[in-house]
Amino acid sequence: MRDTKTKGIWVWGTPVELDINGVKTSVFYLDTEGFESIGKSNVYDDRIFALATVLSSVLIYNLPETIREADISRLSFAVELAEEFYGRVKGQDVAFEPAKLLWLIQRDFLQGKSVQEMVNEALQHVPNNDGDRNIDQVNQIRDSLAIMGDNSTAFSLPQPHLLRTKLCDMKDGELDLVYVKKRDQLKELVASIIRPKIVQGRTLNGKEFVAFLEQILEALNKGEIPSTGSLVEVFNKGILERCLKLYSEMMAKLPLPLSEKSLQNVHENSKGEAMKSFDEQHFGRHHAKRSVMQLDEEIEKVYKNFVMANEYQSAKLCEALYSRCEDRMDQLQVLRLPSMAKFNAGFLQCNQNFEQECVGPSKANYELRMMKMCAFLFTCLLTSAL
Repeated sequence: MRDTKTKGIWVWGTPVELDINGVKTSVFYLDTEGFESIGKSNVYDDRIFALATVLSSVLIYNLPETIREADISRLSFAVELAEEFYGRVKGQDVAFEPAKLLWLIQRDFLQGKSVQEMVNEALQHVPNNDGDRNIDQVNQIRDSLAIMGDNSTAFSLPQPHLLRTKLCDMKDGELDLVYVKKRDQLKELVASIIRPKIVQGRTLNGKEFVAFLEQILEALNKGEIPSTGSLVEVFNKGILERCLKLYSEMMAKLPLPLSEKSLQNVHENSKGEAMKSFDEQHFGRHHAKRSVMQLDEEIEKVYKNFVMANEYQSAKLCEALYSRCEDRMDQLQVLRLPSMAKFNAGFLQCNQNFEQECVGPSKANYELRMMKMCAFLFTCLLTSAL
């Protein structure tokens, strides 16, 4: 039916007891609400899928007829979303261990291909000799599924009956015999690949699993997250722009000019704060690497502007101080009875003020000019005295 009956995630109330490698294990079956339910958003679908991906040790991806690009994109996004929020709960340095993936394709004809061949073909890189950006994005989606590794298998299931609208009223004896046989094989396959849920390298008991579920739910509900309906790059771009603005605002508070070392220190501190803010807000490890590089490049561009502004303000200040000293020394030189002591005292006072007030990258150049001016005026003073 188009109107979904499963709401959210349903859990089969009584666990199925299985012996897995000699250990008695309780297996719970989860049923998730179908995608694109009436009145539900992409964010809702993505959270449901991500939560199932984090919780499960086996994820059955149930698809009708064939594998579409949208199905691959949605799976990729759910895995990355699960990895992201697992990292937020357990720490970014803790490896996310994805569920074993079972592609369940419900169709009657495979056109000579096995269902595993169809899955493998759908996940192959698309040739992109012309460097098409859209194809690049398609291949990046496939790359983000690399975390699944070879941890997947595929199974095909025929339709239960031609009269699909009557399925709810049919008993097992009325269903297609091939379907019933394949359904039993599917049950056996699922039972054979089930493994206990591993979190941080160890299995969980019931109370630990519930605590883990509560942590993941809190992480999913806490922060703003993108959806498959909005590109991850666009979501991260907004965060990047806010972090770049944070850096710019911190740098704008500086009273220029400053010494080059002071400017460099403030730049590094401000950049560190911006990067920390991005690290706390960004989505996805794979996508974030590109965004971090872009943020770093944008910050360096802004920093270059501050370096140029600092050079300008330094030159402007030092030039004013130099001119003031030059005027003062000219006044002393033209005195009717020039005094060497008065000249020296005047220069020392002028030079002291210059050393205290002239800052920034232009200081060294103007210090040299001050020394040359002093030597010139001192020579002129001696000549006058003689």
